[in-house]
Amino acid sequence: MRRSRAAAAALAALVVLVVLVAGCSSAGARGGPGGSGAEPTPTQLAPPRATCGTTRTAANVPVIVEVEKGSAPCAVAMRIQRGYTALVQAGRVPGNGGGAPVRVDGWTCQGEDTPTIVATGEASSCRQGATEIVAVLDLKSLPSRSAAAG
Repeated sequence: MRRSRAAAAALAALVVLVVLVAGCSSAGARGGPGGSGAEPTPTQLAPPRATCGTTRTAANVPVIVEVEKGSAPCAVAMRIQRGYTALVQAGRVPGNGGGAPVRVDGWTCQGEDTPTIVATGEASSCRQGATEIVAVLDLKSLPSRSAAAG
């Protein structure tokens, strides 16, 4: 029980750090809108939820791009998420750390607040009509606590 509380506290601290770093990010941030994972299959659609690939946030945090609701080709989902990341990196999204809604090729994208990130792992979402694309923290790609300490 004590270990799971410690792990939950560590995750919450990591999320807060990610949000703070995102607020300080700029166009010079490491990484970029390009992904680091496998390219999506162009015919993969949702529902059910489709996992499209991985990329990084403006703060260089790995995320998995998913079609949460509705139907969209993965190539579109990845392009929209990368476009949103590029706008945040360029400082073109108003709000604390780029938290305000912004349009990306007809989609409305917005970063999530800290309680939502902690509860769901969803860092941002983009919507067009009834379709929603989400960027979910890829916790498997983050270094483990023991690896980070050593």
